[in-house]
Formats: sequence, C-alpha cells, structure tokens
Amino acid sequence: MSPRTLATSLVKVDLGLFFMEQSSGSEVAVKHLFGIGPVNKSFIAEVQTIGSIHHFNLVSLVGFCAEKFNRLLVYEFMANGSLDRWIFNKNQDLSLDWKVRKKIILDIAKGLAYLHEDCNRKIIHLDIKPQNILLDENFNAKVSDFGLSKLIEKDQSQVVTSMRGTPGYMAPEWLSSIITEKVDVYSFGIVVLEILCGRRIIDESQQNERYLLELFRRKQEEGQLLDLVDKCNDMQSNVAEVVEMLNVATWCLQTEYANRPSMSTLVKHFEGSADAVINVNEDFQNELTTQAPAESFASSITPSVLSGPR
Repeated sequence: MSPRTLATSLVKVDLGLFFMEQSSGSEVAVKHLFGIGPVNKSFIAEVQTIGSIHHFNLVSLVGFCAEKFNRLLVYEFMANGSLDRWIFNKNQDLSLDWKVRKKIILDIAKGLAYLHEDCNRKIIHLDIKPQNILLDENFNAKVSDFGLSKLIEKDQSQVVTSMRGTPGYMAPEWLSSIITEKVDVYSFGIVVLEILCGRRIIDESQQNERYLLELFRRKQEEGQLLDLVDKCNDMQSNVAEVVEMLNVATWCLQTEYANRPSMSTLVKHFEGSADAVINVNEDFQNELTTQAPAESFASSITPSVLSGPR
C-alpha cells in the first residue's frame, strides 16, 4: 500500500489518526507516525507485534506503508473510539451502564491474557490506559497501540528495560527496571478504577483530590468505597457488584508484583469458572501515580523480531 493510494481518501480527525473508506466499502483507521527518520523503531515494533497476533480483543493490523519518511499503520476501524471518551464524559446520556463496563473489563483482561500466555513469545504491552482501549460498534473492547511492547521468551520471567509507559499507570517496579507482565496487571487495575469511578487517575481539576489512587486507599481504609462509584443511576443500582470489582482492582494494585494475579486468573474469576481468594494484605504505595500527567516515556529498546504467526 503506497502513501499516494492512502492520501486521496484520508481525512484527519485527531493527532495523527485518520479514517478512510476502502474500495470494499469497509472503514479502516490509519495511524500516521509523525516526526520520524528513515529508521523508525516505533514503526517496526508495532508492525512486527500487531501484524503477527490475532485475537478478538486485540485491534487487528490490516496493512501498513513504509516508504521513505512515510510511516502509516492501517487498522480495523473501531466505531466508538477510545474508552476514555466514554468513561470520563460528564454527559449522563453517554454514560456506560454497569453491564457494558463489566464486559469491557473482561474484554481487556482477555486481550492481555492472550498477550501474556498464549503467544509464541510473551508480549508485555507496557502502556495499558483508556486511550489504548478501543470500542467497536457493539462496545466490544480491544487492546491497541503496541508501539512500546516488549517481547520475551516464555521461560524468561523478568526483563531489564528502560522506563516507558504513561505516568499514573506505571507499576512501582519501574523504578527498579526489573519488569514482568505484572506491570500490565497493575495498569489494568488502574484502568478498572477509572472505569468504575468515572474519573482519571490524575485529575488536575480536583484541587484536593487529584490523585485517585490516594483517594481510593483512604476510602478503603474508611470503609466508604461507595463514595467513589460513578454516580450514574445504573452504577448505583449495582453497587454491590461494583464494590466487588473495586476489590479486584486492589488485588491488581499491590506493591509487590508477585502478589498480583495473572490476567488468565482474572479472566477465570470474571467468568465464574474459578473461585479466587482475593487476599490483599499490604498498602499499595506508588510514587509513580502521583507524577503530573505527561507524554508517555519513550522506548530505547528495539523489540525482537517475532517468530512466526500466532
């Protein structure tokens, strides 16, 4: 696919993301990577990773362009955009009900479980956040944006890598640079909090309560988790289930990564196929969650080449 082929039908909608109509009549999303030279680690990483994995809860790469300084990635079109536009929207008419939110949480867990355990090589996403969760026309959630992914052998439990990701969603072990797939579990826990509370993990508009994780810890100690639940009527009507899900988030947010569940354990728990004992006996402190929002940390590691289709 050449840049000229794409250029005739692209329309810019938001910071490098474009939409176009294919000859078949189906829409696709095109991501244009800006400000790059001929050698582009981010582009190669994303193409190598997404192009060889296939799962319903992962956004599919359907094509790409790499010509001179043009770097374009062509994805399946996700009609309802990213998760953040729905969970942080103050318009009650656009608020997601509990059934949809619960399904989205399960979908994210399934996508991550596949990356961690069912690929030929384990894939750690490294940047799970609402902006990287896309929703199709039926609100099925799919994990996107593998530009920071780290690939490791299945028998390799840890990897040393440079700090990367988005402040607020980064696990405390990033400070030691010894990383496992449990950093994604931590980020998943943060996203679950945001889905249930309807507010950002770092909200500068809240002068005295800008850090959701600190507020969550305090409300948990006070036995007042109900105060945090999104105020839309449907969420309040299902508050018992919502609070149970908040406890699952706590399980994912433990400081010691070994105490966090695997994503496959979470999937089984959500689907009711396995009873999990949620045992949280530590305070989840993380100074990385109290950094001001900023651009994602850039990767300085070139991902390995994938070994065949998944």
